Amino acid sequence: MLIKMKKILTTKWIVISIAVFCSILWGSAFPVLKISYTEMQMAADDTIAKIVLAGMRFLLAGLMLLVGLIIFQRKALSVTKRQVRFLVLFGVIQTALQYYFFYNGLANTSGMQGAILVSSGTFFTVIIAHFFYKNDRLDIAKTIGLVAGFAGIIVANWGQELQFSFQFKGEGFMIIAALTGAIGTIMAKEMAVGIHPFALTGYQLTIGSTLMLLLGLPQMQENAIVFTPLGWGLLIYSAILSAVAFALWYSILKYNKAGEISIYKFITPVSGALLSAMFIQGESLNMFIFGGLALVALGIVSINRKDKKVDKLKGTS
Repeated sequence: MLIKMKKILTTKWIVISIAVFCSILWGSAFPVLKISYTEMQMAADDTIAKIVLAGMRFLLAGLMLLVGLIIFQRKALSVTKRQVRFLVLFGVIQTALQYYFFYNGLANTSGMQGAILVSSGTFFTVIIAHFFYKNDRLDIAKTIGLVAGFAGIIVANWGQELQFSFQFKGEGFMIIAALTGAIGTIMAKEMAVGIHPFALTGYQLTIGSTLMLLLGLPQMQENAIVFTPLGWGLLIYSAILSAVAFALWYSILKYNKAGEISIYKFITPVSGALLSAMFIQGESLNMFIFGGLALVALGIVSINRKDKKVDKLKGTS
């Protein structure tokens, strides 16, 4: 079973399809959260309300996965004492810390700036992987892919009232969220040995979100979050996208190089721009977004051309 799963999750077109799908799901989080803040009448400076909303989202997502495993694959939930310690640490870093900074940072900056800044997580992941793994080094093709992908993000968001300013609780928080996510990616690759990817996702989301709710609920003011039918719908969708995206991402991360699949995260902010244009009033598609997509595609092609050459050389030897 494991051999068959490994074969499926190392097949190139399947890996690319999953990575792109996950990135699009994460991209949809930008307009969903922006609309959620407005729909639920949440103040931009209400840190506690953001913590509680994030906690609700990820607790729901984590429980979806854990309940699914209880029904269909109960054995996958078994973990050792050492793995429990790792899961607690991982839940704190990958869920509680990352999304504390993400939710509050996004509330204090524009969606477009947030998309650009959080994409720095791709750089952090590739750079960390370069120093952490001997078989995941930076090379010319990967560098071209990074430069093209980041250029695509800038081009895609240009002309969308992009303002180059910096405040720690806005742009600063988004950069910290990106760095925290990159560290979490390497942790998942290195330390989650023997843990089923879906169990890893379910546990870390549940642990991190429980911490957020324990800290946030006692401090939350009355009517800080006003739930409406649309608000509940957005919350449920965001929980589903988290459960699906993280579970699939950790599945391909388990069998592939962290630096090489992380390049596809460049699609996240571009898809975020596209979806924002579709669903947020006042934002529209333009030539910059299409140009950005072309550059992101160039970056992806660069990475995959390198892989094909390496595989050919291996086959010859």
